[in-house]
Amino acid sequence: MEWKNLYRGFLMGISDLIPGVSGGTIAFILGIYDRLLAAISGFFSREWKKHLGFLIPLALGMGSAILLLSRLIKYLLEYYHEPTRFFFLGLVLGVIPFIMKQANIKRNFKVNHYLILAIAIIVLVIMAFMRSDKVLNLGESLSALEIAGLFFSGWLGSMAMLLPGISGSFILLLLGVYDVVINALSNLNITIIAIVGAGVAVGFIVSSKAIQYALKHFQHATYAAIIGLIIGSIFIIYPGFPENNMLIISIISFIVGLFVSYYLGKVNKD
Repeated sequence: MEWKNLYRGFLMGISDLIPGVSGGTIAFILGIYDRLLAAISGFFSREWKKHLGFLIPLALGMGSAILLLSRLIKYLLEYYHEPTRFFFLGLVLGVIPFIMKQANIKRNFKVNHYLILAIAIIVLVIMAFMRSDKVLNLGESLSALEIAGLFFSGWLGSMAMLLPGISGSFILLLLGVYDVVINALSNLNITIIAIVGAGVAVGFIVSSKAIQYALKHFQHATYAAIIGLIIGSIFIIYPGFPENNMLIISIISFIVGLFVSYYLGKVNKD
């Protein structure tokens, strides 16, 4: 068992609770993105046993973070909205140079790659403006349509989790089910957790194989899209200029986020 994946999974779980922050971005910072895709894809093959040592600690870490910190994240976003988002803004900005260096854009990128990068940024900017405060209202008993909606919300959210730059939480927010899922996690509503969780599992299978294929056959184009998505996510995470009483703490949070991103990238590079 790769028990160091406990803390990696914990960090990814925290990020997936924040709308706009992708677990895939954190996986890039931690240097495990390629292995994560391979392990998820390989888990649903004949060689599934050899991936358990990687996935079990990672899943335990992610699950622990989501279950233990969902209330804390909700509290921080409600009462310390700007500092919380500025921390993750620093975290995301800090990973961009690392990915650009890994992709070796000066050598490998051509005009079409920069075009893909620009399109990815534009898509995220449009998504940022599409954001609404709509919330799905569920009755005491779920209808078949509501069950299907929660399942496909989990499916789309998990696909976004694996794409650096696109947050699964943000997709849930766009679909109006973010508050439903956070409340279900906070109150341990097993029914909703199971339905969304089933969708998440299916989404992981589909997206891991698709991203792996793209990285293998269209490596530079895929890196261009990933970098564009990460840059574009800044427009989703940015909460606006902080209020006077939150300005200093937001600046400190931003600097801490940059430092954490740099430190994690350096540790995993070493």
